[in-house]
Amino acid sequence: MKRASISLLSNLTRRKPNTKSSTPLLPKNYKTTSTNYHSSSSALNPCNCNNKKTTLLSKPTTFNTNPNRNLNTLIEKPAEISSRERKRKEKSQLEEAFESANDSESMLQAFKEMESCFSEKELGMACLKLGLRLDQEGTDPEKTLAFANRALNALEKDGNKPCLSVAMCLQLLGSVNHSLNKFNDSLGYLNRANRMLGRLEGEYCSVDHLRPVQHAVQLEIANVKTAMGRREEALENLKKCLEIKELTLDEESKELGVGNRDLAEAFVAILNFKEALPYALKALEIHKSGLGLNSVEVAHDRRILGVIYSGLEEHEKALEQNQLSQKVLKNWGLSSDLLRAEIDAANMQIALGKYDAAIATLQSVVQHTDKDSETRAVVYISIGKALCNQENFADSKRCLQIACGILEKKETVSPVEVSEAYLEISMQYETMNELEAAISLLRRTLALLEKLPQEQHSEGSVSQRLGWLLLLTGKVQEAIPYLENAAERLKESFGPKHFGVGYVYNNLGAAYLELDRPQSAAQMFAVAKEIMDVSLGPHHADSIDACQNLSKAYSAMGSNTLAIEFQQRAIDAWESHGPSALDELTEARRVLVQLKEKAYGASLNQIPKIA
Repeated sequence: MKRASISLLSNLTRRKPNTKSSTPLLPKNYKTTSTNYHSSSSALNPCNCNNKKTTLLSKPTTFNTNPNRNLNTLIEKPAEISSRERKRKEKSQLEEAFESANDSESMLQAFKEMESCFSEKELGMACLKLGLRLDQEGTDPEKTLAFANRALNALEKDGNKPCLSVAMCLQLLGSVNHSLNKFNDSLGYLNRANRMLGRLEGEYCSVDHLRPVQHAVQLEIANVKTAMGRREEALENLKKCLEIKELTLDEESKELGVGNRDLAEAFVAILNFKEALPYALKALEIHKSGLGLNSVEVAHDRRILGVIYSGLEEHEKALEQNQLSQKVLKNWGLSSDLLRAEIDAANMQIALGKYDAAIATLQSVVQHTDKDSETRAVVYISIGKALCNQENFADSKRCLQIACGILEKKETVSPVEVSEAYLEISMQYETMNELEAAISLLRRTLALLEKLPQEQHSEGSVSQRLGWLLLLTGKVQEAIPYLENAAERLKESFGPKHFGVGYVYNNLGAAYLELDRPQSAAQMFAVAKEIMDVSLGPHHADSIDACQNLSKAYSAMGSNTLAIEFQQRAIDAWESHGPSALDELTEARRVLVQLKEKAYGASLNQIPKIA
């Protein structure tokens, strides 16, 4: 998206109808025109956003009233050029040099020469264009930031009148601050840009000029929020990106299909497969209609559909989509994508209990991977998973050890991918009851994630799992800091009412109860119950468990009446499940009897029934 503002800026300052086009930032057909870079001068009013094109580098043109007038003159003394005209010509030549520059190095050289002839205000648009180019290349964010600030200072006018070029400066500042990991500063600039674009829409500026910048701003906000771990919020901005594309692109546009698939993948990233499904199906529909069944885009759509159906536990549908995707990928000779699809297929076979078939698939895939590649590590993890499900733990552990040996070498290069792989391996060690090995691997995972601010949500999930395992192995005091950290990270990432936060508070309550701190435990269980009632519903099994845990905490505090009340609520909730929860209901009633006996010191026949 970093090329959208550049393309638009060139369009607004275009002066030659035959200028060579540059590649647009937004997808093809996303904007009306794409042009090459042009320089800036005070001749361009940066707030002039109407349909009239303003000439940036206009040269004075003179016409003779009678071109044959001086034909009888043999020698004519050339007219003297005034110093003002000479300076004007020099500035025009400098602008031409800046305009014709094809890379940032040439632009920087031309800009240095311009600085001696132009005022800082006149250099505003040139600073903006240069900043956009540097941001696009991404090699020197500090230099980009300096040009972005100069552009904003030069172009921002007094008063409240909005201006498109200033909005573009703010978008640039948001982008470069994101690159510098200054997320709060980035969001501040981007939100300012968004407000200004809202005021410009329909009032000062053509929507054709606005939409590329609106899209760039919304996408950058989504990226920053994702980097901050605020993925749920980022989805709203990604939806707005798609809405802008829908207003701009043809119904069968390839890029509109890609936009739907991108949004589906964003929902998959937060494990919201139900919401992801309609966007993935829409992407497939668009690409099938516009590109045909054998297009690469259709193959990619089917692959993400396979992942979604797996998440929805519709594994047969997932495998069907995967096989259709593989067929197209083979036809196109896309070997790396095909390997990924084959690994996905093997994992679907594992989910269906077809372990031998999965192992055979993976043994074939591993022959086509490099010795120390991440792909080979992923293959061995999946083989280990299949063997683990067959209870062949010895061979499973050997596969996981091979994978870890490869991944250790990749920690610096690919920390996110390695951390995800470590997490998967640790879960397999849990399945094999190798809890210390799982804990050790989770600690390594957390050490990687703590250095990556954009992976705050993953840090929260790993902290939660590590705290739970420490709690499970009796290391209660050690577990609490990890659980507390998990609660904070997950609240910041998914909001305070996300069910994942509820699970963390439930575990914290269990930890405090184990440490004989029932009051603290009751507080944690109460928070957990409140969150789960909202996110899962009061009759969900996990909500009922939180209710029973709260009853335990009140009983430990000696608050027998409250303990009985919440245990009775749990019984009522289990009764709504019918015969499927008979065992849970029987146990809940047994606990209630014990609580009443403790409270009233009477036999069962003497205990009054709680309504």
